Amino acid sequence: MSLGEQHVSVSARSIKNNSHPPFMLPHTRREFGKLSLAALAGAGLLPVLNRLGAAETPAPPPGKPDSKVAGVQIGLNVPYSFADPLMSGDDILKSCLQLGLSAVELRTQPVEAFLGVPVNLISPKNSAAAGSAAANAEQLRQRRKSVSMDRVKAFRKKYNAAGVRIEIVKVDGIFKMTDDELDYVFALAKALGGRAISTEISNKDEELKRLGRFADQHRFMVGYHGHATTTPAHWESAFSFAKHNGANVDLGHFVAGNNVSPVPFLKRHHDRITHVHVKDRKMHNGPNTPFGAGDTPIAEVLRLIRDNQWNIQATIEFEYKIPAGSDRMTEIARAVRYCREALA
Repeated sequence: MSLGEQHVSVSARSIKNNSHPPFMLPHTRREFGKLSLAALAGAGLLPVLNRLGAAETPAPPPGKPDSKVAGVQIGLNVPYSFADPLMSGDDILKSCLQLGLSAVELRTQPVEAFLGVPVNLISPKNSAAAGSAAANAEQLRQRRKSVSMDRVKAFRKKYNAAGVRIEIVKVDGIFKMTDDELDYVFALAKALGGRAISTEISNKDEELKRLGRFADQHRFMVGYHGHATTTPAHWESAFSFAKHNGANVDLGHFVAGNNVSPVPFLKRHHDRITHVHVKDRKMHNGPNTPFGAGDTPIAEVLRLIRDNQWNIQATIEFEYKIPAGSDRMTEIARAVRYCREALA
């Protein structure tokens, strides 16, 4: 069965024509986390236009993709980087194959859509309109109790067969989940073949302690994603609460907010870092830029991971402004190429 077979297909025109305004993403990261709860069957993406050399659209790479370069696994945060929270698992996979990527950080919404979760339960927009957010949340909790992990493994199987590993599973709204739901998301992440869960870091110690207890019980890492306001001390505090509390270090945000290189932090805590988000930003809360145009030491970090053989996915998170005359898939392909060349 196709991953998106039971869901409505959504037009690809928004990505093809870049119909969203070309500033970063059409939504902030937190807004995307909310909107992506409405994940249904998504838009198919056009092939990558190789503006770096060829004028014509390239064919998908022959055989299975391989974006593990010199021992460093290059991945992509999806569907976030495609700016389309409505993408189905099938369409996400097609786009990753088009980009030659063999690993991802995948949000749970495309998986739960594949499992048949109704839109009114996973769409906060619809919940608000119906005035039944609490009731929908309870229905979603009950549905999660009956999920068959065999169905989740069926989702994973298609990715594995295509040569794309789901290494990191992004979970939104995790701190609001009941104990049963937390057990569920850890089981879900394992069934998908993941080695870590990622989520936004909390400012509340009790939330980090509670989630850390579940991570330790499941012996499964949680990588807390930081923004420009997140300091090394914030992560180090989370580390002190649980053995499996880790860090998803966003290289661009780290540089923009802390105004220093993330390299010393990576060296000190590499065993706690599940993955890094690869993006380029200017210091002093500067903007996102094309790779190589900002202050973020992307190449240095990639080589550091390579030379030390750390098991840290280099996860591209696409956010910079799309240049005039280009499109999202072309720019993501350019970011992938930048990382490959840095490791060559």
